[in-house]
Amino acid sequence: MSGGGGRANFVAFLSDEPSETAVRGALGQLVEGLQIRRGNIRTATKALEREATPRVLLVDIAGIENPIEALEELAGVCTPDVRVLVVGDREDYAFYRELTRELGVTEYGCKPLTRDMVASLFAPHLVGEETEAVDHRGGRVVAVCGVRGGVGATTIAVNLALHLAQTTRSHVALLDLHVRGGSTAMMLGARPSAGLKVALEEPDRVDALFLDRVATPVDDRVRLIAAEEPLEAEVKATAEGAKRLLELLRQRFNHIVVDTPMPPGPAERAVLAMARQHVLVFGPDVAGVRDAVAGRKLGGGSAAGRTLMVLNRAGLPGGLKLKMVTEGLGQPPDFVIPDLPRHLPRAAHLGRPALQESAAFRRALAPLTQEISGVMAEKSGSLLSRLFGGGRR
Repeated sequence: MSGGGGRANFVAFLSDEPSETAVRGALGQLVEGLQIRRGNIRTATKALEREATPRVLLVDIAGIENPIEALEELAGVCTPDVRVLVVGDREDYAFYRELTRELGVTEYGCKPLTRDMVASLFAPHLVGEETEAVDHRGGRVVAVCGVRGGVGATTIAVNLALHLAQTTRSHVALLDLHVRGGSTAMMLGARPSAGLKVALEEPDRVDALFLDRVATPVDDRVRLIAAEEPLEAEVKATAEGAKRLLELLRQRFNHIVVDTPMPPGPAERAVLAMARQHVLVFGPDVAGVRDAVAGRKLGGGSAAGRTLMVLNRAGLPGGLKLKMVTEGLGQPPDFVIPDLPRHLPRAAHLGRPALQESAAFRRALAPLTQEISGVMAEKSGSLLSRLFGGGRR
């Protein structure tokens, strides 16, 4: 969408494909005619010597020897009313303050960019603060949903929780809402405590002490909240119970990964409403793709960048090829986990995390973990990564 006189609302100059993907995924549905060009701040300066200044300009300063000088040169070719968003590779807070307080940069984000980071930092400057519908105070809720049974959503939820704790050194809660027949505890070789059913049905009985009793330690940074109710048990989980439980968990944990049954009932809908991100897991078959398209609509009207499409068991013999999955979805899946028939079932049978049994699975899961946390696996959480990534709570 362009303004008057051919002036674009938003143009981005980015030097790498992952950053382009993050910006397009977060802002593509918010900005009509989104313009993303390959290049950096020098490319932007040359282009804007000949073109009208957009209303909002995103430039890449990663690898630029003197970024302050480059920004001053950019200012010389832009109209004064432009809002400049900057991405780069420097993480020190003094540099951030210099850009935003002294040079007038509207916002700065440090690579690697994630869709959630782009949505949090940059989307409000395009469509207004009202798009930031999720409360960021307290820990971050991530809902992992399988579009149908057997697609591997629980495996992903369990290992995502462990990987988040390992890579960010944060405290993580794994909440299994499959109150009857859930398998998170078995995958971890743990025995769940009683009480989750009560928490979901009677929120007035839930307090911090109750939470201590129902949370099972998995390791020093991960706690499991699960149940093993008999199949004949009648469970009347309420939205109020789910909200109360999540509110308490958000006070105690940096991330709360929720293994969320589908289709959602009242409690699951409350979780989806409170979740910062929805991880939608589906398999490489026609029914899986159909249900993934339907499941994506559950996030309709939510903030940009919140639904992450995960194709699990890619390469399954007899399954759809990636090209056909992409055609069915109308877009490529955001993340792809390969079929690992020898490694994952063995890990589940032994009650060991798949991360420990399969290096291939760990590598495939790493991009999803990075997207959710905003921290690369080999990095510790520096100040700016905490401000702009997983620590923005």
